[in-house]
Amino acid sequence: MINIKALIIDDEPSAVKTLTLMIQHYVPEITELKSTNDPHEGLFLLKYFQPQLLFIDIQMPVMSGFELLKQVPLINFNIIFTTAHDEYAIEAIRFSALDYLLKPIDADELRNAVTRFIYKQNNSLGNQSLYNNFMHNLFVRDKKDFKLALPTIKGTFFYNPKDIISLEGEGNYTNFFFTDKTSLLTSRTMKEYEEILINHGFIRVHKSYLVNRAHVINYTSDGMLTMTDHSKVEVSRRRKEEVMRQLKSI
Repeated sequence: MINIKALIIDDEPSAVKTLTLMIQHYVPEITELKSTNDPHEGLFLLKYFQPQLLFIDIQMPVMSGFELLKQVPLINFNIIFTTAHDEYAIEAIRFSALDYLLKPIDADELRNAVTRFIYKQNNSLGNQSLYNNFMHNLFVRDKKDFKLALPTIKGTFFYNPKDIISLEGEGNYTNFFFTDKTSLLTSRTMKEYEEILINHGFIRVHKSYLVNRAHVINYTSDGMLTMTDHSKVEVSRRRKEEVMRQLKSI
């Protein structure tokens, strides 16, 4: 049995109560749980309670979740952000391989988020580097400067989307191909990356392929794309019309 120490920081008492009840009902792995509505007390608890997992609200009037975390010298715990709305922050979170829950929190989403936390623990994925990348993404002026965190068994790597040529899905894994002629295998599905990258110039051209349209050289009559690394990517018949439409808009 896994035993997890967790902390909730949220300025809304009702939100704390709801999440506490949901954790008690759906997440038996969390055996020690503390909560506070006061960000300053939250900083104290982070230091002395030393949770493994932090649920923190993004929008708090006295001190936002981001402002609070800036005051923590070492992020040696995992973070699950909670928010009712903040699209830019959510995109920065997803790019950084961090987790979030949308309010009102869904029980299945809570369960899935904790399962992902347990996976991270078992695979020793670094918290500080992911958080540092998140802060970078949060404060850059343009989304094109976001860096995508790619956790692998060899460590976590960070890439700008413009340096990604294509992605190939292999079941629950995704292979990335880069402009420097390297590749990287990650243990996340291509569907997850499609949701993250679709607004950054990437096109789903096949059930197994996602390409950066900025790296497409041409589209041949036999239904193949030629990429800047000279690789060939097949376009599925049912996606041909949509791919052509998006390529013409470049």
